[in-house]
Amino acid sequence: MDTCTAIVGINWGDEGKGRMVDLLTENFDIVVRYQGGGNAGHTILNQYGEFLLHLLPSGVFCKDVVNVLGNGVALDPENLMHEINALREKNVEITPDNVMISERASLLMPWHRRLDALEEARLKDKKMDTTRKGIAPFYSDKYQKKTVLAGELFYPDLLRQHLNDLREWKNLILTGVYGDAPESEEEIETWVKTYCEPLKPFIRDTGEYLSEALRSNKRILLEGQLGALRDLDYGIYPYTTSSNVLACYGPLGAGMPHAKVDRIIGVVKAYSSCVGAGPFVCEFFGEEADNLRKIGGEHGTRLHRVGPIDLVATRYGVKVQNATEIALTKLDVLSSLDEIPLCVRYRLDGVETDQMPFPSLLDRCEPVIETMKGWKCDISRVRNWWDLPEEAQAYVKRIEKAIGVVIRWISVGPERHSIIIRG
Repeated sequence: MDTCTAIVGINWGDEGKGRMVDLLTENFDIVVRYQGGGNAGHTILNQYGEFLLHLLPSGVFCKDVVNVLGNGVALDPENLMHEINALREKNVEITPDNVMISERASLLMPWHRRLDALEEARLKDKKMDTTRKGIAPFYSDKYQKKTVLAGELFYPDLLRQHLNDLREWKNLILTGVYGDAPESEEEIETWVKTYCEPLKPFIRDTGEYLSEALRSNKRILLEGQLGALRDLDYGIYPYTTSSNVLACYGPLGAGMPHAKVDRIIGVVKAYSSCVGAGPFVCEFFGEEADNLRKIGGEHGTRLHRVGPIDLVATRYGVKVQNATEIALTKLDVLSSLDEIPLCVRYRLDGVETDQMPFPSLLDRCEPVIETMKGWKCDISRVRNWWDLPEEAQAYVKRIEKAIGVVIRWISVGPERHSIIIRG
């Protein structure tokens, strides 16, 4: 039996991981978020409605499943409390019985968000186009050993002194570097009381809980955030997130470093999308991009860049994630196209390659595009592989052959069960 499974992104993020976690959660006992924070969202459509989860694991909608925020998560109490309250308003049960927070998770403070926005403003036209959620300042502080652990909330006297020491240090940066207003002790105390105190019932030694779960052969699902190309070490640096998104990091960020990941489900979108700055070799522009954005529902507060599926980037993502099988999402979005484009190789300084170049060279790459015949019909009600049009089957097989991993799931709609399962 596979005890530990990871669901991870293969590309730039936004591949549809949340809907796959939501679909498969009923087969697991525990779902763990092991990295990242409120800088990305997992969209889920189920019987409760449509949700965009930023911090809570996507297993919160499944009864009897325990959801854990691991020590590797950038724990934003303010964001998390808003999310919990929003779900409760729609009758989704959130209690310490089904949601747990690692006592070793570090708190993302208000000054992290402020510093993120101030640095982006300082960079002006050279900005990194971050989400301004404070993620980079948070992880920078964590590696400098200047964050507050969630478990410190149970020791108020020590917490107050620690916060004052950190606030004094941060105010030197806020005022001296950026010429901004300092954080006051009263503001931080109010923030802690408002957003951190209500979370105390959820905080516990989740490492011991997960160790016991492994000993009891509980089935654990690790939920990754973003995609392989946003990984700090193996992504398109510096246009990455500030944490490690790869499945191999899952046990560490979850709080069970002794665990082995038995199965890695990589999620790939049937076309490419990218939110944020940085190289995006296969990018469409103009009317072609607008049309794909429209039919794919690619919209949000930040521009969703789109293009054909990038087989070079996808093959690389599969490799670094060590994916054992693939879920292909949004195949139905391509149903109206006469021809389906694919980016099959890159052309770097006039030479074609099917290998991912060094990040600094990506801006010099051009996409090599091939096309396949479209299927030109609605496939949203198809639930059997053999009922898919031949052209759609050929497209899936082409991707499968290029990346060398079986495509096990194919989503043909946003709903939980709009899915084809192969094999």
